[in-house]
Amino acid sequence: MELDIAAQLPWYMAYLVLGCVGGFAAGLLGIGGGMIYVPLMATLFEAQGFPSASLMHLALGTSLSTILFTSLSSLRTHHQNGNVDWGIVKSIVPGIVAGGVIGGLLASRFSTMALALTFSVFVYYSAAQMFLNAKPKPSRQLPAPAGMFGAGTVISTLSQLVGAGGGFLSVPFMTWCNVSIHRAIGTSAAVGLPIAIVGAIGYFINGAGAAGLPAGSVGYIYMPALLGVLVTSVLLAPVGARLAARLPVATLKKVFAIFLFVLATKMLFTALK
Repeated sequence: MELDIAAQLPWYMAYLVLGCVGGFAAGLLGIGGGMIYVPLMATLFEAQGFPSASLMHLALGTSLSTILFTSLSSLRTHHQNGNVDWGIVKSIVPGIVAGGVIGGLLASRFSTMALALTFSVFVYYSAAQMFLNAKPKPSRQLPAPAGMFGAGTVISTLSQLVGAGGGFLSVPFMTWCNVSIHRAIGTSAAVGLPIAIVGAIGYFINGAGAAGLPAGSVGYIYMPALLGVLVTSVLLAPVGARLAARLPVATLKKVFAIFLFVLATKMLFTALK
């Protein structure tokens, strides 16, 4: 089945707008854009009549693929602002890789309903952490290497199941360990890169040969959406990252929490239809 470019033009325009919103949020909040891309892509794919059995898989795989590029764009700006702790990145990456493999295998076996519900539950949890602004003990520090490996594994596994770059868990995790919010957001952008690499590869492999995928799909990655989102997201991510360096801590936490609450609710209603 060939892709009818003229008929799909309105959808391409929607993907360009989605890239603007997701790219800006990726830079501002260090979330890789996945928390925005997944529910809105799922909505657009549903409107286009994509098969329900692969709807969430396509949204998750395409989201993680876009994060490959938006993470690079926002990471560059956060690094220039001195807000990336490369020591944390190095210590958590082994767990990120392990979790990516585990999460990819689990996601291929989950139904659309199960993936949507997983997305909603964990995003609510993350939003609550930020909204309540729970204060860590002054003596709390990042765990030892074994603990960082475990944290990375959990963050990456869940990220594969919700199509995100890990910021919805890595930012609260780091701030709970007394890493400043600005540094946690910048470091999260770096952590999101290996999560996206492993995740995109996993969704590509697990979707290869899947029946009923729409034209333009490469595994569980829908290329028209990927390309449309990338065009604008890589331009807007640095803008959000520059703004993040100027906003006060309290404002950043509130913005982060509100975004997550709204999008988790949207995905929950989609799952319960």
